[in-house]
Amino acid sequence: MGQSKFDRQVEETAEALAFGIGRFLSGRPMDGVRKTNATFWRPGTRVLPKAEAPVRRSAYRPGWQRAALRLSGLAATGSAGYWALGEEERRDTTLTTVRGLIDDPAPLAAAVQTGGITAVSTAAVGGAVYGLATRRRREFTREWLIPLHEAISVPLGIPELTDPRRYLHIPRNFSDDDAEIRIDVPTHMRFNEDQVADLVKKKLALENVSFTWRRAGADTHLTVKKRQTPPKMLRLSDPGVREILAKMPESAPLIGLGSGRRKVSVDLDADSPHVLISAGTGGGKSTILRTICCQFIHNGAHAYVLDFKRISHTWARGVPGVTYCRDIAEIHDALIRLAQEGRRRLGLAEQFEDDVLEREPWRVGPRLVILLEEVNATMTQLKWYWAKIRESGDPKTSPAVDALGQILFMGRQVRLHVLLVAQSATTRAIGGPEMRENFATRILVRYTLNAWRMLVPEVSPIPMPSDHKGRVQVVTRGRAQETQVLNLSNAEAREWAMSGTRTERTTGSPAPRPPHTPAPTTAGPLADDPSTLPAAPAPLTPAAVPGPVAVDTSSGAPTAKPAPPAPPGVEPGDVAVGLRTAQQNHLPGITLAALRWARANDPDFPPTVGKRGAEFLYHPGDLKKWARNRPRGTADTDELG
Repeated sequence: MGQSKFDRQVEETAEALAFGIGRFLSGRPMDGVRKTNATFWRPGTRVLPKAEAPVRRSAYRPGWQRAALRLSGLAATGSAGYWALGEEERRDTTLTTVRGLIDDPAPLAAAVQTGGITAVSTAAVGGAVYGLATRRRREFTREWLIPLHEAISVPLGIPELTDPRRYLHIPRNFSDDDAEIRIDVPTHMRFNEDQVADLVKKKLALENVSFTWRRAGADTHLTVKKRQTPPKMLRLSDPGVREILAKMPESAPLIGLGSGRRKVSVDLDADSPHVLISAGTGGGKSTILRTICCQFIHNGAHAYVLDFKRISHTWARGVPGVTYCRDIAEIHDALIRLAQEGRRRLGLAEQFEDDVLEREPWRVGPRLVILLEEVNATMTQLKWYWAKIRESGDPKTSPAVDALGQILFMGRQVRLHVLLVAQSATTRAIGGPEMRENFATRILVRYTLNAWRMLVPEVSPIPMPSDHKGRVQVVTRGRAQETQVLNLSNAEAREWAMSGTRTERTTGSPAPRPPHTPAPTTAGPLADDPSTLPAAPAPLTPAAVPGPVAVDTSSGAPTAKPAPPAPPGVEPGDVAVGLRTAQQNHLPGITLAALRWARANDPDFPPTVGKRGAEFLYHPGDLKKWARNRPRGTADTDELG
């Protein structure tokens, strides 16, 4: 006699209940479908091929852990029920409490409301704390683990739904010298090992690493370690470092040593005339500049330290060949002077034959190295300073900012080089994308992924930034080199800078001096001693000074008016003039902006003797006397010629 429908349902229900209890107690999935390769004793490492739905994290746990959690929950529930209903007295109390809540639910509603607010607040605070605590882990998974998983899952034959953290054991500091990477691979080993190793190397931006395969047994995996690493620390006192430093070419100072103790340098004549250093606070920006600059000074270059913070390069104070500009007025003036020197050198270079400067680059003058610290703050201060001192008729754009742009666009033939430091080298901070492109060599320290994508997007994948002190990425010609920077102390840098040669003449050209072009009418702040800056153009003669300009109303063309005659008893050279005329004719070594700044800030500045329209007039003799006796802008200066 066949079973009835009811009997079959009862039998199926009993069977499902028995299987459910067995799965519950054994730690197996309650739906009976295995989604990972986890066993009762071993955790899972990857999703099984037949799994379709998203796999929960609990599916990777070994069976004994799941069984322990389930039994613990069951025991806790049973204990609570027994405590509430086990004894007659507690059972009566529990039933009385329940009846009271049913008859008058107001206390329960008030408790739920208060408790709900507390629970929601606690959950919100806990969620925020958990989010902050796990932010770096989530970013690391998103930026490194998931891309690597997507690249090697197909060659390894691992389902895409597999959690990459289950078989990719990559520490967050995997770029450190002693870090070890382990990748669990399928035991069947039916994949191309060279292809997997190449993908791992590319996706993690690894260099000079070794791959060790374990193929025997059930524990098959790949181990990746660095084979050759840069030195952990590099000092001048280390064996052979002083000799390496002494043998470096004049145009290619040593930055540090890379893997296998390879020398890493930047050739300002062959690779890039300017260097950009991008680093956050504490990244060692000043150490890098100190190392590079002292080598240039050692080889006869002249350095201009534009240090808005005043104390970044104390080693350079008093060093021959160094001009230290400490405040924004001096920086403003120095940039304009350097741009003038660059234009003078360009004019001089035009008079040489094509191959003269290739063979004898010193003919345009000594190498000038400009250290521009904290460009983000300095550019803002330069714009603010110009807005404060500019007068009617002056351009709105700071001439110092324009001068920096001119210096960056000048070729390596004029031997002007900018070493620029920025916390965030945005186009706005530097002056535009075209200016940033002049830095073909870029040194990045403790960079973010956004900073790397902004400055060197051509280098991919992005190497993991290192927290190792002195460890940087030097990017030249589309290639990044991990480098340990040479760490020179202030005393060592000063000693090395002063132990070399010193250039005694500005130019060595037998060619005639280039034709004079008038100096710009907008210039810098309180000027340095004219002898401490590059040679300024020769002053205009009185006959060459243009007089006031009037407009011929009949033709609309400007016609020159004769200068007013000198008053009786006054020498022709001491006729009262405005500051612009005085700067052009009598004080070519001081910029117009410096005169305006001194007029507003120097109590010893000569008084006015008259006024012509809106322009104040001064006796040239009084101005010359003030210029001879005025305080100098900097004492740490050496003549260039």
